[in-house]
Amino acid sequence: MYNELLKAFVCVADCGSFTKAAEKLYISPPSVMKQINVLEQHLNLKLFQRTNQGIHLTPAGNVIYRHAKYLFTYSENAIREARAVEEAGETTFCIGSSLLNPCKPFMDLWYRLNQYFPGYKLHIVPFEDNHEGILSEIAALGKKFDFLIGVCDSKLWLNRCQFLKLGEYQHCIAVPREHRLAGKEKITLSDLCGETVMMVKKGDSSVVDSIRKELEAYPDILIEDTAQFYDLSVFNRCAENQKVMLTVECWKDVHPGLITIPVEWDHSIPYGILYPLEELEDVHRFIEIVKEHNKGSAEK
Repeated sequence: MYNELLKAFVCVADCGSFTKAAEKLYISPPSVMKQINVLEQHLNLKLFQRTNQGIHLTPAGNVIYRHAKYLFTYSENAIREARAVEEAGETTFCIGSSLLNPCKPFMDLWYRLNQYFPGYKLHIVPFEDNHEGILSEIAALGKKFDFLIGVCDSKLWLNRCQFLKLGEYQHCIAVPREHRLAGKEKITLSDLCGETVMMVKKGDSSVVDSIRKELEAYPDILIEDTAQFYDLSVFNRCAENQKVMLTVECWKDVHPGLITIPVEWDHSIPYGILYPLEELEDVHRFIEIVKEHNKGSAEK
């Protein structure tokens, strides 16, 4: 999985000699020297200091050596993980997990229903809440993940996956801990007069658009559009700039510098399981079991 030139480079560095490296690599010393020359030309860096006393890594060579060793370890771990997944075959569900979409609610559900899937294991796959890359993560359902779980009212998300609603969370307001509203148990819209409220752009979420319309009825409330989807940078900007932001109650622990406060309104957002548009057989079976379980719970 890595460049063979790096393998020769690390071997030379470890052996301190082209000749000894050639013996380990089962090639001739001139071939080893040629590979090192090609690597140096490719990187436009001098990697070895050649002296009468032998060869030594240059400062630049030390940096490349350190990262090459990390790359080897990373590659070996990736291959080991891939083989483990292959051996598990269809008896593993891959669950995505991130700061804003943690897998714990899925885990809680799984341990109530896993008797229907004897022998199955869960493999947690971390991903980043990057507003520029989140759509590609959603589109990876069925490839990178079998399931994600989180809040979802996004048209762009729902064009790329199926969604099974499990419940709802209320929209709230998050404020920095030093903010004048931080001590309130509940916020009214009039409390927000004179404030700048950060929220996602208009057009993708019907619930957020309804909230925007309600806020726009107050001329003294300013609205600042964020990226189309939240990531940690939005929470950081709120904390650093002493603004307030629209959030969801389940995100109350995302940023330690912010306090999440309920608002006197009724604007909830659904949360649930996101799964592939083209269902795999076992994914479909799990979703059907969840539906039956929820139906039975509602009838009690």
